[in-house]
Amino acid sequence: MQLKKLSLQHYRNYDEVFFETGHMVNIIVGPNAQGKTNLLESIFVLALTKSHRTHQDKELIQWNASHTLLHGEVEKKYGTCQLDLTISQQGKKAKINGLEQKKLSNFVGSLNVVMFAPEDLEIVKGSPSVRRRFLDMEIGQVHPAYLYDLSQYQKILTQRNNYLKQLFSAKDAKDGMLEVWNEQLANFGIKIIKKRQSFIKKLQSWAEKIHLGITGGGEQVRIAYATAFDSAAVEDETVLFDQFMIKLSQVKEQEVRRGVTLVGPHRDDLLFYINDKEVQTFGSQGQQRTTALSLKLAEIELIREEVGEYPILLLDDVLSELDRSRQTQLIETFQNKVQTFITTTGIESVDLAKLENASVIHVRNGSLT
Repeated sequence: MQLKKLSLQHYRNYDEVFFETGHMVNIIVGPNAQGKTNLLESIFVLALTKSHRTHQDKELIQWNASHTLLHGEVEKKYGTCQLDLTISQQGKKAKINGLEQKKLSNFVGSLNVVMFAPEDLEIVKGSPSVRRRFLDMEIGQVHPAYLYDLSQYQKILTQRNNYLKQLFSAKDAKDGMLEVWNEQLANFGIKIIKKRQSFIKKLQSWAEKIHLGITGGGEQVRIAYATAFDSAAVEDETVLFDQFMIKLSQVKEQEVRRGVTLVGPHRDDLLFYINDKEVQTFGSQGQQRTTALSLKLAEIELIREEVGEYPILLLDDVLSELDRSRQTQLIETFQNKVQTFITTTGIESVDLAKLENASVIHVRNGSLT
């Protein structure tokens, strides 16, 4: 999979920009605050219809503009496809080869990307919500139907929480509708849990091999899905559904008192262990960073396994954290099989002589040369 052309209109600090590349390694160079990360982010947004940096879509639109338009031409093993994404105050419109997609989930997956940025350390040491977002975005890329189940679950969750608040404020209110909300929540909740479990199992398989390689065989990484339910029950949807309903009945009084749903995949977490010690709590900064890197590299292989070709790799300002030999080694690992876009403030540290099929793009004040 390769991104051959990218054009942006009114995207962040870019008024209008177009570039095409047939290169496997694309090094984006420029001082800070010129738009390097914005360029990488736009590729991510074209793939997933949302940013890795903000939940507010309006922040992607250039100041004083009514909308932003992203266009990409993607070459895949079965042919080329044209992708168009328009983001405005009214929402998003997505087209594949000129045909508007009724659901964004039909658009996601047309372009697969893996982003590695300094803030990805938060996947390991940040809050559970960061890890859930990581899971949701990555599973959504390879299984777009997951995004539909997730959006349905979130709608039901919001309505159920509103109903719980009503039950608390009206003391004599009948809770007959609660059972209906419970069933709907459990129906979509178990689909999300099963997809997450399957994804984590595959991610673990790749991450374990990669982490052993990075650490010279000295550290074994393990990834676990922390949920309120018995993980052995995940194989059987009926058992998992019954567990979900039982858990909801057990916390009913607490939920009514607090006006919030206390059980479900919206409260689950991802745990990381190195040699059976929890990395979030006991791991060094180096171990946390290596775990995050192993995760991202595992993602690349997992996407290739699922969709049949490698995704595009986006490396945002991660070279500065590596010495020259490790930088070149990292790029050489991917240069002939994964199209890579790399941002850096200086080209001096990269050994260009060792790179094949590479281009250098200079960014200044939202312009490319």
